[in-house]
Amino acid sequence: MELKGIHHVSAITAIAKQNYHFYTDILGLRLVKKSVNQDDPSMYHLFYADEIGRPGTDLTFFEIDRAGHTYQGNNSISLTALRVPSDEALRYWENRFSENNVLYQPITEQLGRKVLFFQDPEDQRLMLISDQNNQGVQAGIPWDRSPVPTQYGITGLGPVKLTVPDKTQTERVLTEVMNFRYKGSYEPYIAGQPNVDVYETGQGGTGTEVHIEERTDLSREKPGRGSVHHVAFRVADEVELLAWRDIVRSARMPNSGIVDRYYFKSLYFREPNGILYELATDGPGFATDESVEKLGEALALPPFLEDQRASIEARLEPLNTKRD
Repeated sequence: MELKGIHHVSAITAIAKQNYHFYTDILGLRLVKKSVNQDDPSMYHLFYADEIGRPGTDLTFFEIDRAGHTYQGNNSISLTALRVPSDEALRYWENRFSENNVLYQPITEQLGRKVLFFQDPEDQRLMLISDQNNQGVQAGIPWDRSPVPTQYGITGLGPVKLTVPDKTQTERVLTEVMNFRYKGSYEPYIAGQPNVDVYETGQGGTGTEVHIEERTDLSREKPGRGSVHHVAFRVADEVELLAWRDIVRSARMPNSGIVDRYYFKSLYFREPNGILYELATDGPGFATDESVEKLGEALALPPFLEDQRASIEARLEPLNTKRD
């Protein structure tokens, strides 16, 4: 029983239009699904990914109107990485960020790999990581209609970083419950703090990693726009998901039970430092209710919300995502 890697990361935005512009026009990702939060259909849920929305490539956003500023701190998913093919791609992105007034830091190195830190307009903490020397789980394929040349395009999700006040219990859940394995560590960016520990699962590599940063100098994060809501990990199918449910129950960790999200099935639980995890199946995928050619162009609703379409659309600010 091993998880296959990262499935998706879900974050918060306050302005869907601005979010759509940045992640498609600047980062060059494809909007593969324009839907709503199934637990609160009054808000958009936007899915950005590779050309067809392969598992492991989805960065998603809930639009929470008037979401406040994030006060960064502990007990948080404090960084989301995005994979690019090469070191040369990072140099391309430095130039692109400069041209588009994106806040970023110079290329640096992390555990022997080149990385580039940057932020979106709502201070979402992001990082590009080069796959030049990566071995492990396969990356996605950039959309050939992206404004970013495919040889430099984002190919999926890289590591997520967890910031916690005491990493012992988080590491215990990762290794003893979720079967992650220790990969190594690197020096922190804040002097005086412990090294950041790196764990991986499945085939390993940048698409499977969780980085754990222990910070003794921070208070608990107050989330808002620009914060991450949860991270999901890949499970092959519903049979495996049911087995993972039993493992989580055996560890006496409260959980959601199996939840049908239509595009995949999920299980949610929190680890002791309050980080929300989701386990999600690889299928059936985003082409279930739309053709691959038209992904993300119309408002997609799961069948159990379809009879509410008129009232849902009336509450949403129009968001034009049709492409020529």
